Amino acid sequence: MPTEAKRTEIDALAKCVRASRAIFIAEYRGLTVSKATAVRRAIRVSGGEMKVAKNTLMRIALEESGQVAAGEMNFGPNAYVFAYDDAVATARAIRDFAKEKGNEALVIKGGILGGHILAKEQVVALADLPSRETLLAMLLGTLNGPIRSFVTVLSGPSRGLVTALAQIKEHKEKAA
Repeated sequence: MPTEAKRTEIDALAKCVRASRAIFIAEYRGLTVSKATAVRRAIRVSGGEMKVAKNTLMRIALEESGQVAAGEMNFGPNAYVFAYDDAVATARAIRDFAKEKGNEALVIKGGILGGHILAKEQVVALADLPSRETLLAMLLGTLNGPIRSFVTVLSGPSRGLVTALAQIKEHKEKAA
C-alpha cells in the first residue's frame, strides 16, 4: 500500500501520462546538474517535460493510466520525458542533446507511443522525421499538385488563343 506522499506522486505522474502523446525513457546516470538543466530546457522548448521518478511509481502510474508497461527499460536511474505537443520535436531534442560532445551520460533507452513500446532505434528514427509543419506542407503540396495540373490544362486553349492573336497582330504590323 503506497504512502500518502507516494500516492500523490503517482497521481501526478498518471496525470502527465494521460496528457502526453509519447513518453521517452532515458538514463541520466553521470549527468551534471548544469547539463540536466540544459536538457530540461531543450525538452521544454520542444513542448515536453522531463521528470525523474522511481521506476515502481512510474510503472503504477502507467498501469493506472491504461498505458503499456515500459518492461525491460524500467530499471536503473531513469528520466521520463513526456511529449505533450509534438512527439517528433521532443524526440529530436533528446537525441540532439545526447549526440553533443560531453553529453554521453544521457542514454536513450526507448519510449511509449500510441500504446506501443519503442526501442532506442525507433526513438532515433522518430527523431529523424521532419517536423509536423514540414509534413503538413508536403501533404498540402501533394494534394495541390493535381489541382495545379488541372488548371494548367484548362488554361491551355485560352493561352494558345492569346498567343495566336498576338502573332497575327505582329504579322499585320509588319505588313503595314
